[in-house]
Amino acid sequence: MCQKSETDRCSLKLLQEGGLAHSSPVSEGAKLQLGKRTEMIREQSTAERQEAKVLGKGNWYALYTCPRHEKSVAKQIERRSFACFLPLYRSVRRWKDRRKELELALFPGYVFVHMALENRLQVLDLPGVVRLVSFNGQPATVPAEDIEILRSRFSGANTIEPHPYLRAGRRVRVRCGAMQGLEGIIVRRKDRCRIVFSIDLIERSVAVEVDEADLEAA
Repeated sequence: MCQKSETDRCSLKLLQEGGLAHSSPVSEGAKLQLGKRTEMIREQSTAERQEAKVLGKGNWYALYTCPRHEKSVAKQIERRSFACFLPLYRSVRRWKDRRKELELALFPGYVFVHMALENRLQVLDLPGVVRLVSFNGQPATVPAEDIEILRSRFSGANTIEPHPYLRAGRRVRVRCGAMQGLEGIIVRRKDRCRIVFSIDLIERSVAVEVDEADLEAA
């Protein structure tokens, strides 16, 4: 009983510090909502610690999957306690009688996985997995910087979409805003300006809309 009371006091203190609780008595319904919020905070913290532990050893690799199996492969990888990353973007599909917003793979047929190479068989035997992207017969690593750009700069961007692979063109750098520091190739389309970022290992590119006034020569 004492242990449970101590846990309740710690949870209430955490919520008070976050501005989510009041000193006055609350209803049972409010207590339930506060309890759920506390549990979400704990789960998020645990997930972050687990990912940090996993990322302590190994490298990022690109995993080639069967068509339209990216999401199922990513879920299976996570169940085996490997860190993985599946970039997604939103696309609106229209039919005659309706429209629907879908979350699609930014790089169709690819999932990024972080692991030590000696553990690759635990990933390669998953349903929907084809092979690791390799160079000269050896699995090729994806630069951690590229993964970080995809995760931090493009996460939540509303104007991101796949783009035909580009290697040559005028290189620019975003000097301010959410995309600050991002380098890529500038592409103009009608009255819009986009910067194209490429993952050379898989020869895939992604474009995001930017303000041309925020760009400088790279």
